[in-house]
Amino acid sequence: MGSERAEMRKRQMQVHQEAAASVLQARHKMGNTPTNASNACCFCWCCCCSCSCLTVRGEEETIQRSTLEQRPEGNSNCEESPKPTLDDARSWAVSFERLMKSAAGRSCFRQFLRTEFSEENMMFWLACEELKKETNKTVVEEKVRQIYEDFISILSPKEVSLDSRVREVINRNMLEPTSCTFDDAQQQIYTLMQRDSYPRYINSSAYTDLLKSLEEPPPEP
Repeated sequence: MGSERAEMRKRQMQVHQEAAASVLQARHKMGNTPTNASNACCFCWCCCCSCSCLTVRGEEETIQRSTLEQRPEGNSNCEESPKPTLDDARSWAVSFERLMKSAAGRSCFRQFLRTEFSEENMMFWLACEELKKETNKTVVEEKVRQIYEDFISILSPKEVSLDSRVREVINRNMLEPTSCTFDDAQQQIYTLMQRDSYPRYINSSAYTDLLKSLEEPPPEP
């Protein structure tokens, strides 16, 4: 199993390197090759800096790249998010779509995912939603780069699970980043959460305890 994963990562890295080479070649033809582009040892769509996958960045740059760390919906703790009504919480069991349309539902589900060590799936999905709202081309390109490094790179601790077909689509899209660059990947992660984590959440004590807490009458003053 370990050898198969190592071989898969080796193939993925080769794809990244080939994609990076394509970007460099295209930029060279346009006379826009960065002076330090030769340092790009893995797939970095902009090729404007040394490989961030293998470079330990300083604290200041880490703070600058903290857009995704700031979590678009604020607090991820279910208790700290707007409290759902009993009807709202009950509706989450009807369908995954209803849960995901509810801010409180996403927050509670994300807290559950954290206990399963798969919170990155929700973080990636939310980051893609935020990306779709952006219209400024420069900001879009920066957010695309951040999402790639945080959730797609095989060296990221928050790498989400994607098949080779979707990864190839992403690599092609990275040549011309748009707000739709990760659409296929977002859908695949959505489906993964729907089929895998969602049923467990609905049957979990976390969900049943939430319903019980909403059913209890408020304490008298």
